[in-house]
Amino acid sequence: MWLLSRQLCVHVVRQNKLLGTWNRPAAFMSTLLINQPQYAWLKELGLREENEGVYNGSWGGRGEVITTYCPANNEPIARVRQASMADYEETVKKAREAWRIWADVPAPKRGEVVRQIGDALREKIQVLGNLVSLEMGKILVEGVGEVQEYVDICDYAVGLSRMIGGPILPSERPGHALIEQWNPVGLVGIITAFNFPVAVYGWNNAIAMICGNVCLWKGAPTTSLISVAVTKIIAKVLEDNKLPGAICSMTCGGADIGTAMAKDERVSLLSFTGSTQVGKQVALMVQERFGRSLLELGGNNAIIAFDDADLSLVVPSALFASVGTAGQRCTTARRLVMDRPGNYVEPTIVTGLAHDASIAHTETFAPILYVFKFTNEDEVFAWNNEVKQGLSSSIFTKDLGRIFRWLGPKGSDCGIVNVNIPTSGAEIGGAFGGEKHTGGGRESGSDAWKQYMRRSTCTINYSKDLPLAQGIKFQ
Repeated sequence: MWLLSRQLCVHVVRQNKLLGTWNRPAAFMSTLLINQPQYAWLKELGLREENEGVYNGSWGGRGEVITTYCPANNEPIARVRQASMADYEETVKKAREAWRIWADVPAPKRGEVVRQIGDALREKIQVLGNLVSLEMGKILVEGVGEVQEYVDICDYAVGLSRMIGGPILPSERPGHALIEQWNPVGLVGIITAFNFPVAVYGWNNAIAMICGNVCLWKGAPTTSLISVAVTKIIAKVLEDNKLPGAICSMTCGGADIGTAMAKDERVSLLSFTGSTQVGKQVALMVQERFGRSLLELGGNNAIIAFDDADLSLVVPSALFASVGTAGQRCTTARRLVMDRPGNYVEPTIVTGLAHDASIAHTETFAPILYVFKFTNEDEVFAWNNEVKQGLSSSIFTKDLGRIFRWLGPKGSDCGIVNVNIPTSGAEIGGAFGGEKHTGGGRESGSDAWKQYMRRSTCTINYSKDLPLAQGIKFQ
């Protein structure tokens, strides 16, 4: 699997450094893809042989140098110098200083800056999509689509910047008003995974920015070039608007930087996307300091096809949901549950297992689909819900009653509950996230913006009297 080969690549590079073979000859420099004519487009994104992996208004980095690879053939693309702990400390300080300026910018004006970020991404959508395909490994159309998702959430955030706020509530006391006030939390830390190195950051960044927050991004080390390229685009927009670049800071790094972010009380909200195992560790570290976390963790998603399902919808949906992005989406379909037998192609499709087999209850980041047969609705709904994760789910049926039972309190317990469409491919307008071991966080649309803000209930007395709530007399 690509995931395994990527991990091995990083390991080998670090081992060579420890063995003292890090200083490569000039011949090695020329083997980098960025130096080959067919990859000259990488320089359109401002990338070089060795790139600085820290941005806080200025570029730098004093940590180790890593090489990123194309997972399709293990060819080295370019190098990135990661953040040291001193770089991290400096970046957090600059981000907090930038917040004092950004928080004073009216929300609609913040939305205008986000609109410009979306436009800048749109101008680079093809070349940035090429980089996503090259460094992450997904097919080109998905790489471009991922950048488009960031553009879309920027468009969404622009409108949202004129709508965030709370209600004015009626007071039981005469001459009083109750106002629900929403304010930015401050510094939002964003840790993203390798499989969606642009879109997941975009979900968080665009919404956090219009809410008045500043962001500190740590992407996956294996997609460091994407982090650098995206940040360069954003930095140019901030510079053009004469705003501090540290509003959108970045520190490329490994677990040491991620751990520092989780334990840092100055990080008001930490958004983490990754495995359930690591997410638990992050949640504990953040909770120990009574911080706030937004977790987008693993999924073990089922497609259920009833006997009245339209097979012209089921077949392409199951195909896309199970093998799209090489099976490396959190919303990838792991289980296909059907009410009748069929013929399947191995080895990517596995039959004959019990519905509660441990392997079928474990998220496999690969295009492997487990197929089961069910007998009735109650049984298959229970099978959908018996796994620990609760991200995405889908049924295929024409029965209207069954559809609403699926959507109801005794139906799917997932955060994404679909009908006659795949488990993958969510739109940005709805809140994205799941329940149980998926983490409970919500990103992107709907009212997910509330997670990036703090709420205050404000009571204003504009009378000359001092009545107490609940009719209490205190004399």
